[in-house]
Amino acid sequence: MKIVIGNDHAGVEVKEKIKEHLTKKGHAVINKGYDGKESVDYPDYIHPVSKEVKEGKAEIGIIVCGSGNGAAMTANKHKGIRAAICWSEEIASLAKKHNKANIISIPSRFLSSDKILNIVDVFIKEEFEGGRHERRIKKIDKND
Repeated sequence: MKIVIGNDHAGVEVKEKIKEHLTKKGHAVINKGYDGKESVDYPDYIHPVSKEVKEGKAEIGIIVCGSGNGAAMTANKHKGIRAAICWSEEIASLAKKHNKANIISIPSRFLSSDKILNIVDVFIKEEFEGGRHERRIKKIDKND
């Protein structure tokens, strides 16, 4: 699977662990994230992830910031992107199965590395269930 990842300064270490984990599992990882130590603005690294997913250059995206909130809010500004903040395996599973999430937002300051990798694995594994959830997904994008 081709996966794009982006992060701010709060997600550098976590991103590297996720990249290593995914590469070992045979996934191709596109890094759009920050690699330094200085504080940066997360939208500069999250918009490119949304663009890659929206254009089909990656099947899913992983975004990482301190709380997961700013990254998710930024990603969700793009039509067709459904970024979900996931702090547990169950939330990650439901985000994919019920909400057809195509980007997972990780709150790096609140989870252990092992927990994050488990959450990512669940997100990658799950499939959208369709059915009653499909009509709801169609109502998400609005043209105001």
